[in-house]
Amino acid sequence: MDTTSNSQRAYQATKDRILSGGIRGGQLLSEVEVAGELGLSRTPVHEAFLRLAAEDLLELLPRRGAVVVPVPPQEGTDLLEMRLALETAAVRRLCRTPDVVDSLFTELNDLVDQQRRLAETNDAHAFAVADDTFHRRIVEVAGNPIGQRFYGSLSDRQRRMMADAARSDSARLAALIGEHARLAEAIERRDVEEFESTLLSHLEATYRVTLK
Repeated sequence: MDTTSNSQRAYQATKDRILSGGIRGGQLLSEVEVAGELGLSRTPVHEAFLRLAAEDLLELLPRRGAVVVPVPPQEGTDLLEMRLALETAAVRRLCRTPDVVDSLFTELNDLVDQQRRLAETNDAHAFAVADDTFHRRIVEVAGNPIGQRFYGSLSDRQRRMMADAARSDSARLAALIGEHARLAEAIERRDVEEFESTLLSHLEATYRVTLK
């Protein structure tokens, strides 16, 4: 395996641990230890740390490694506002193209069923990925490429906050499933106002540990 592939492997493995909450904010990471865990040399791990620092997930510490950057206190509010605007705009557009609503409703229901199975195993990481997929599909199917790109840029932050919320309150997973089902039903009914109000409550409850 070449250096580039090793660097990508170290980057993805470390990033997944941060986004899933396996490595928490404030925790110190050692390049030597991560390299040993992955069976790699230190160079690709150093390159991976540089990439993660550029994404504001790590803060590099000379001769000490890196520390995981905690979620900023204001980020929950910022993310909530952007998601509310983007997802509501997507549903408003979907209501003008009703031919795609029925197929999307079926897809969202399938994702809700998947989330029920994941909740039974209390897999917060996999549930966070499924949660992101549920919301992202609404934006994707709406067909606004600018909205899709912007929403995609929020994906990492969404996964990290979702994992934090699920881990801090395991009972929250069951509530999330019911809220997702209601969001899907609002889309099926072409009820933009109901979708927006349900989404606001959904996001506020999910991010309550970080909202300021």
